[in-house]
Amino acid sequence: MKYILSFAVVLVAILLYIRFVPSAPINPLLPVEGAQKEVNGHNAEVPPGDESNTTESVEEGPSTQVAPAAAGQTFGAVITADGALPISALNVALGSRDSAQVKLVGKAKAVCQAKGCWMTLPTADGKEMRVSFRDYAFFVPKDLSGRTVVVSGWAHRSMVPKSDLQHYAKDAGKSDQEVAAITQDEQQLTFMADGVLVQE
Repeated sequence: MKYILSFAVVLVAILLYIRFVPSAPINPLLPVEGAQKEVNGHNAEVPPGDESNTTESVEEGPSTQVAPAAAGQTFGAVITADGALPISALNVALGSRDSAQVKLVGKAKAVCQAKGCWMTLPTADGKEMRVSFRDYAFFVPKDLSGRTVVVSGWAHRSMVPKSDLQHYAKDAGKSDQEVAAITQDEQQLTFMADGVLVQE
């Protein structure tokens, strides 16, 4: 009888502790009541191009703090450069399809300066292909611009809405006039990466 009474007291103490002691959410990726909405992988309130404010607003967890890029470093799924096609071969790899799973190598041009939640790679026709990261499960260093990278995932031909194009322009630090000049949706090549390798 003494053991049953002791067990009941411990059980009641645990239940009271759970009920009255506040705790952090178990999964920080789940929405938290009153939390700020994420837009395109980062906080909508982060002002574009304002580095002084960015570090304060972005410090939401360890995943947003990405160390400077180093050769051989991978982000997301661990990948190698084996079998990677030059980005200039992407149209041939796609053929007449709207999407294809492919591994590409190219030089990063622009990187989201809010969190590193996207980057662009120049295509053979002089345009830029936006590379996003699957489920925003990882980010890349903000200093990746100019570095040769290998990306593995899915390339897509898709229509990008004007609102997204304007948002990306703000993320890249474009002026208000440049953002306002974006007035229509645009057909673009996009890429959803599972992994990124900094080659050099």
